[in-house]
Amino acid sequence: MDKLEEKIAGEITLSDSPGSIMKKWRELFGITQVELSKELKISTSTISDYESNRRLSPGVGVVRRFVQTLIYIDENRGGSVKKSLTKFSGQEEPNLPYLIHDFVAPVNGIDFNRIIEGKIVASQDYLDNLRLFGYTKVDSLRVILEMTPSDYPKLFGSTNERVFIFENVSTGRSPMVVIRIAPIKPSVVLIPNPNLINVDKLAIRIAQIERIPLITTKLTIEEIESRLNKL
Repeated sequence: MDKLEEKIAGEITLSDSPGSIMKKWRELFGITQVELSKELKISTSTISDYESNRRLSPGVGVVRRFVQTLIYIDENRGGSVKKSLTKFSGQEEPNLPYLIHDFVAPVNGIDFNRIIEGKIVASQDYLDNLRLFGYTKVDSLRVILEMTPSDYPKLFGSTNERVFIFENVSTGRSPMVVIRIAPIKPSVVLIPNPNLINVDKLAIRIAQIERIPLITTKLTIEEIESRLNKL
């Protein structure tokens, strides 16, 4: 196994909810249960049973076949997912201006907003259809000063289906301007707002143009992380 395969297999094997992890990786690769069952030569109901944890934890052989099949299907499609995951996985650099956290299983946008007690200030209609695979905590000022445009994709980790949580911002104008000109966008932007500062009108307008739900919350960064790190 290469490093990516070892990472996926390790997450499944060590998890208290291995089926949820299997589902997360299948969805990250954009593979349906039908496609996976065809390659594995097992029924879709069996895959569903694993993913919902109705079956006993999969053994080493099942996990190995599962991981190899994900890679095989992706490579037959051009290998774009593996290339992306390999490129941005395993960040080890200290003192980065951002922190990436992936959820054990995808979280619906509405559920995410409930968990962080959010107030949606723009693009509310797009939140219900979102699946969020994690968040990136971004030190807005340091990212602007220290990162080049070519570094920007590092903020997304394995997928752009994630929330950007901006630190050290007040009204939200500067991060939303950066998002406006960036080639790839997060699914959701969260601005902690414990002091009830009004969100900048330009930030709201950009969120509407980009169709990105913009959310504020009275919770602090520490409270947000405490809740989200349990997902």
